[in-house]
Amino acid sequence: MVTLEQIQSRIAEAIQQSGMTQTAIAKQLNIKPTQICSYIKGRKLPALDTLANLCKILDADANYILCQE
Repeated sequence: MVTLEQIQSRIAEAIQQSGMTQTAIAKQLNIKPTQICSYIKGRKLPALDTLANLCKILDADANYILCQE
């Protein structure tokens, strides 16, 4: 069974490995940089549409992020 903690960990990993700043990611997603920080620290999960766009921006596989691989 997949846990929220696993998904949060993979989101944080993808953001950190992207080499992009939190501000740059937030700007592309049209959200506040503090939300990106919340994703990294595991305090929040992005909405589904935001997650889909985040995967696209980071060139991350959504199946990996959602622990389906």
